[in-house]
Amino acid sequence: MAMEDKTDEIINRTEYGGSIPVDNVQALASKDLKDVPVRYIRQEIQSEEILADESLQIPVINISKLTIAGQPGYDDELVKLHVACRDWGFFQLINHGISEAIDAMKMVTEEFFKLPLEEKMKYAQLPNTIEGYGQAFVVSEEQKLDWGDMLFLLALPIALRNLTFWPQNPPSFRETFDEYSNKLYGVSMKLFKLICTNLGVESDAICKMFEGCTQGIRMNYYPPCPEARKVLGLAPHSDATALTLLVQVNEVQGLQIKKNSKWVPIKPVSQSIIVNIGDVMEIMSNGEYSSIEHRAVVNFEKERLSIAAFHTPSLGAIIGPLPELVKDKTPKYKTIDMEDYLKLIINSKLDGKCLIDHMKIQ
Repeated sequence: MAMEDKTDEIINRTEYGGSIPVDNVQALASKDLKDVPVRYIRQEIQSEEILADESLQIPVINISKLTIAGQPGYDDELVKLHVACRDWGFFQLINHGISEAIDAMKMVTEEFFKLPLEEKMKYAQLPNTIEGYGQAFVVSEEQKLDWGDMLFLLALPIALRNLTFWPQNPPSFRETFDEYSNKLYGVSMKLFKLICTNLGVESDAICKMFEGCTQGIRMNYYPPCPEARKVLGLAPHSDATALTLLVQVNEVQGLQIKKNSKWVPIKPVSQSIIVNIGDVMEIMSNGEYSSIEHRAVVNFEKERLSIAAFHTPSLGAIIGPLPELVKDKTPKYKTIDMEDYLKLIINSKLDGKCLIDHMKIQ
C-alpha cells in the first residue's frame, strides 16, 4: 500500500482509544484544599532520592555551530551531540533561531490556562480521542492521577488537524500555534540530519520517515499543591516518540530525569529548547541512543507551565532498527507498522519504559 493511501486510511479512523475523563486539577487546586484526594497521592515517591548537585546538568548544544560541515567548532559540537544522545538522552539546544515563535507561544499558552473553566471546556477531550483539554493516558478507574491538566493538539500532518480542539480564545492562538509548529518541525529536521551523521547512516534513512511526520503538541499546566512532595505533575515515563522538543513557559522548575537510578532536576538555560530522545529513536538506532525516564514534579506555591512537541515518523512508516545498523548485528527490537505502534501508545498508561520493554526482542 502506498504511503499516501495508508495515511488516508488512518485519517479516516477514529477508534484509537483515548483517556477516561477525570476531574479538572486546576479547578480542584483552586478550592484551597487541606487534603489532596487519595488518587493523586503517591507514597512511594517520598523515599526516592533526588540529586541536588548543581554541577550535574544535561549537555548544552549550540546548533548554530552545526549549520555547515567543516566550519570552526562543527566537529566538536557534533561529538557533543552524539555523547548527549548516547549517554544522557537529553540536551538543551541554544541559538536555534526561533525565539520569537517560542515567546509568542508561551504567551498564548498562559492566556489559555487563565481562561474560566467553562471556556476551556469548550475544547474538552471527547471519547476515543487523544486531542483536547483534559488528561492523557488515564486507562482505568484505579490508576493514580497526575497533578496537572493539558491541552493536546495534533499539528502535523496538516490533514490530521481537527480545528474543533483549537482554541479561538485567545484570538491569536491558532495563528501562533501554526507558526510554532512549523518552526519546531524545521528544528527537528535539522536534528534528524545531524543524528544520521552521528549514526553513520545516509540522511534519507531517517529524514524521509519524518517528511510527513506526526507532530503532537502538549501544553501542560501544573497547579501548586499543598502536598507537593506526595504528588506528581507527570508520572515517570520515557516518550514513545522519536524526538521531543520542550520549552518551559515560566520560571518554575519541575522537570527531572532519571540518571543512575536517581532523579536529577533540570535547570533550563534561558531561551533554550530541551530535547530528549524517545523510544522510536532508541529502536531505530538499535540501542545506540537510549530514551530516558523523566517526570514532572510540582510546586507548593506556584503554578508551572510547559509546552512539549512530540515528533513521530509519518503514518505509513515502519518502526524498527535501521537496516544499515543491523547489517552485521542482531536487531534488539521488533519491527512494527506505525498504525499498530500508535494504538500501543494511546492505550497504555505512563509507566517507566514499559513500551520500549514491549518492543525489545527477548
